[in-house]
Amino acid sequence: MSTGLSRQECAVTVLGGPTAVIDIGGLRIVSDPTFDEAGPQGYLTKTAGPAADEDAVGPADLVLVSHEAHPDNLDGRGRAFAKTAPLVLTGPRAAERLGSPAVGLSPWTGHRLPRPDGGGDLTVLAVPAVHGPEDGERDADGNVNCEVIGFVLSGQGLPTVYVSGDNASIRTVAEISRRVPGIDAAVLHAGAARVPAKFDGRPLSLDRGRAAAAAAVLGAEIVVPAHCDGWAHFSEGLPEIELAFHEAGLSSLLRVAPHGTWVPLTR
Repeated sequence: MSTGLSRQECAVTVLGGPTAVIDIGGLRIVSDPTFDEAGPQGYLTKTAGPAADEDAVGPADLVLVSHEAHPDNLDGRGRAFAKTAPLVLTGPRAAERLGSPAVGLSPWTGHRLPRPDGGGDLTVLAVPAVHGPEDGERDADGNVNCEVIGFVLSGQGLPTVYVSGDNASIRTVAEISRRVPGIDAAVLHAGAARVPAKFDGRPLSLDRGRAAAAAAVLGAEIVVPAHCDGWAHFSEGLPEIELAFHEAGLSSLLRVAPHGTWVPLTR
């Protein structure tokens, strides 16, 4: 963990669990930071620490938090790391709970950041996510399980990148594809997270089949799986995801690399 992650021109690396580092437009973006070591996290159990710690990642220009209600997406050290960033983008309720520097975005609202590479702005568009079955009971705000959002990153001369957050809904992916055509790369939270006490143990995030279906619906050229290891409640891992993409004839899209290894976001 002592080796730093050098800045890249346009690439992503998954550190374990849902945590990804995205270098794009001269910005370093960290999604759903989870830096705690392995061990119990309330009713969940973390089975492996990250491939790189906060010092290796270095200062982030932007932190994306799909939701802060569950420790597998924002644990103690991840929360502290987010607080050091100049900006955190998350859902409105999560932003209220996190406080500064969090800014809440409802689905289909965006935020622009100046790009250090001189290419204008990076636009971060919040998109919907359903953290469980479509027919799951919804709260007063219409959320299944809790408020969750995904993100689409775009800018002139850059690939358009979708970060799914903990979404289990293909219908939602289809809506995103309709409203944001031309997604080039996708970081998909797969792993079929299951908690027996919730929704009869049905998946709370994409399972292997729905991850492959999401890739097909999006038409992305590059798919990077995340959120599929490091926690005991993730019921499927990379072997299952790779098999599903193979069976669907989509293996050429999948980019699987050791945690902490950079994957280009363009072909």
